Amino acid sequence: MTHETEEQWQPQVRAQTRQRAATSSGLVITCRASFGFTANGTSDDARVQDIITAVSPAHAARILDAKERGATDDELQPLLAEAITESYFREGGTARAGLRADFRDVEHLKIDF
Repeated sequence: MTHETEEQWQPQVRAQTRQRAATSSGLVITCRASFGFTANGTSDDARVQDIITAVSPAHAARILDAKERGATDDELQPLLAEAITESYFREGGTARAGLRADFRDVEHLKIDF
């Protein structure tokens, strides 16, 4: 009985959690990766950084939609880079307009709802 209840309950809970992340709470991304930057036609050499950042529901929706469609890691990488750039390096759009972060050589990646 417990097994059958878990099989029915878990997908519903996951679906509700994904919906909440895509509409109101966003996601938290924890990663260790190499980040290089481009802004106003110049670039910085990449360096490894540990980052923990909350990304917006709009970015969460795009990431989760791509994941649901079966996107590969290579297809998800630009979405993650954009979300991290916006939330962490551009501080939610309040700083460093035009900055783009290249996200590569990922050593660790964790996405929490």
